Amino acid sequence: MPLTKKFSEQYDDALTALAAASQRPAAVVNVDGQYAIRVDLEYNRYVLATNSARGLWDEPDVSGSWWVRIVQTGDDNMETLLAQAQMPWLIDAFDAAIDQLESEGHVIAADADFGAIAHADVGSPASGTRLEGELSAGS
Repeated sequence: MPLTKKFSEQYDDALTALAAASQRPAAVVNVDGQYAIRVDLEYNRYVLATNSARGLWDEPDVSGSWWVRIVQTGDDNMETLLAQAQMPWLIDAFDAAIDQLESEGHVIAADADFGAIAHADVGSPASGTRLEGELSAGS
């Protein structure tokens, strides 16, 4: 894992953007000798983002495309690819993967919302924006 620190510095903007979009910490990880940006989600799921089919490149802006995959680890430690998307911008690829996750029925309904993953463009009270339906006649 000697390149984790190097890639963390090179991809600081991507780490920050993905952490903000997912509302979870993002980190560079080594996956079978290739590096990726990882965000851990609920229900044993995680996001892997790379700017090439073989992991993160040495030059962050060279590829021109981002691959985002959402994976779930089962009780038997088997990993299942739930969604994947490729787009020119990281957050667009993230949103497209979330869309695919939702459209293919992989969303888990729970009694309580403990920070369920959302699209990057959805406002939140923490960001100072209002969600649809929060507008009142007096504002």
